[in-house]
Amino acid sequence: MILDVNLPDVIGFNLCQEMQSRNGVFVLMLTSRADEADKIRGFSKGADDYLTKPFGLGELEVRVAAILKRQRVVTTAEQKRLVFEKLMIDPVRREVTLNTQAVLLTALEFDLLHFLASHPGRVWRRAELIQEVWDYEYVGDQRVVDVHIGQIRKKIEVDASQPALIQTVRGVGYKFECPAAQVLSEKSAI
Repeated sequence: MILDVNLPDVIGFNLCQEMQSRNGVFVLMLTSRADEADKIRGFSKGADDYLTKPFGLGELEVRVAAILKRQRVVTTAEQKRLVFEKLMIDPVRREVTLNTQAVLLTALEFDLLHFLASHPGRVWRRAELIQEVWDYEYVGDQRVVDVHIGQIRKKIEVDASQPALIQTVRGVGYKFECPAAQVLSEKSAI
């Protein structure tokens, strides 16, 4: 990811930190901020490299090539596919299949489904899901969780009005229930 610090809707430093906490993507900060304090802040937020404007395309090319030679360590939990009868969730490829058919989910829907499925049977309050999945101080209506759960259900449930996988626990929140209580975890080939 080549990232500028000065973005219209978010501060690049904060976005870099959020991306690193979620998926460990390589980040090259490319910005006009040349102060040493800004560079230190960029690296402390997880940037792999920091290049200031103006820059030459040749230098950018070799810096990107150097970053791409590095390898990130992927934890075992991140490598495991979750398989529930006909539903498969692959966090490495960020793919979901149902009856071997691809299920198209938004990034947030995928993260929410993967999180719930990683903790089958556990009931999660909306505030807990926001803290775990949104991974930042969300300010707003916690019912946003309901909207995303509804969208996921439409895509993976046989009957979204009678959900079998993502169940509502009245007055509390949501839980993922394994079909026939059968769960398989497989290492995905990387």
